[in-house]
Amino acid sequence: MPISASSADITVATPEPEPDDSQLAWLALTLSPGLGTRRILQAVELAGPVTRILQLSLTDLEALRFPATAVQYIACGQALLDAEDEWKRVRSEDASLLSYSDEAYPERLREIFDPPPLLWIRGDVKLLTKPAIAVVGTRHPTPYGVGMAEMLSRDLALRGIIILSGMARGVDTAAHKGAIAAKSPTVAIWGTGVDVIYPKENKGLAEQILAGGGAIVSEYKLGTFPAPQNFPRRNRLLSGISIGVLVVEAGEHSGTRVTARCAMEQNRDVYAVPGNVTSKNAWGPNTLIKQGAKLTATWEDVWEDLPSQIRLELESKLGAAYANESKGQAAASLFEPLELPPSEALVMSVLRHDEALLLDEIMEKLESQLSSSEIFTALFELELAGRVKQLPGKNYVKSF
Repeated sequence: MPISASSADITVATPEPEPDDSQLAWLALTLSPGLGTRRILQAVELAGPVTRILQLSLTDLEALRFPATAVQYIACGQALLDAEDEWKRVRSEDASLLSYSDEAYPERLREIFDPPPLLWIRGDVKLLTKPAIAVVGTRHPTPYGVGMAEMLSRDLALRGIIILSGMARGVDTAAHKGAIAAKSPTVAIWGTGVDVIYPKENKGLAEQILAGGGAIVSEYKLGTFPAPQNFPRRNRLLSGISIGVLVVEAGEHSGTRVTARCAMEQNRDVYAVPGNVTSKNAWGPNTLIKQGAKLTATWEDVWEDLPSQIRLELESKLGAAYANESKGQAAASLFEPLELPPSEALVMSVLRHDEALLLDEIMEKLESQLSSSEIFTALFELELAGRVKQLPGKNYVKSF
C-alpha cells in the first residue's frame, strides 16, 4: 500500500522570478557582437522601445547601422537565447541587472558621453544614486599614499559619503578599507565580470564589501576576464557615478590620469592629495593641482566644495551633532588620540607617516632612552592599537 505524504512533508518550490522583457532586450543588445554603448543607445532612441529592436527585420536592423554580425545574431534569435541564459546565470550568482531605462539607474551616469546600457550588480543597487566620491591612485603607493587614502576615505564615509573605487591593489584597496573601517558601505567598480575577482588576493575584501552592505558593479557580462583594455573604460564609470574624484598618488603614465581626465570631461570636481616632489607617485596629483584640482589634505577640503544641496542633505541625516562638527567645534573628536605611555610616545615621536623606518633605525634613534625590549613592547602595543603599521622587512610607519 503506498504511503501518502502529509501536507507537512510537501515542499512547495519557490518559482524563479521571470525576467523583465525590457531588461532582457537590453541584455540581448549588450551581448551582441560589434555593438558599442553609443550605438545601442542611439538605436533605442531611433527605434523606440528597446523590446521593439529584437522584433525588427534584417533590413530594419541594418538601417540602424548595426554591423552584419550583430544583425544576424539578433535576427536569428540567438541574442534572445543568450540573454535568457545570462539572466539565469545572474540569478544563480545572486546578482542583478540594472538597465538604462530603469528608474533606479543613476542619473549622474546618464549624463556622461557613453553610459553603459546595462550594469551587472552584486549588493545594494540604491548606493549608486547616493552622493559618492571616487578615490583612485597608483597600484604601488608609498606608506604615505596608503595612509592618506585610508584616512580620507574613512573620514568622508563617516559623514555619509559613499566611497567608490576599483578594488585594485594599492590606493583602491586602501580606500575601500577606510570606508569599511567607518562601518560604511562602499562600492567597487570592476573591469571584470562581477563573478571574477581581480586581483585574487582581494577575495576577502570583496566579501567584506558585500557583507558591509556595499556593492560590486560591472558593465561586463559574467565570466569576463581581466583584459587590459577593460580598466581604462571602467574608469569613466568611477567618475560618472561620483560627484567628484580624489587622486591620492599616481605616476606620470598612470590609469589614474584616465579617471581624472574623464572627471574633467564629465564636469566632476577633481581633488588631489599633494605629494613629495621627489617621489614619482607625486607627479599625478601635483600636476592636477597645478591644472586646477583642489588641494586636499583633510575631509574638510572635499566637504566645503560639495554642492550646497548635497551638503545640506548629508548634514540633515547626520543631525545636529554633525552640524556642530562641520563648523569645526568638534572636528577632532572622532579620532582624538588618547594619552600614550612614555615609551610608546617616544617610539611615535621618531616614526613618520610618509616614510618607513627599519626596526634597527628605530632602536638606534632611541638607544639612549629605551631598551630594546621596551621598544619591542611599545611597537607591539602601538600596532595592536592601530597607531602603527608594520610593513614587510620589519619596517614601521605611523597610521593615519
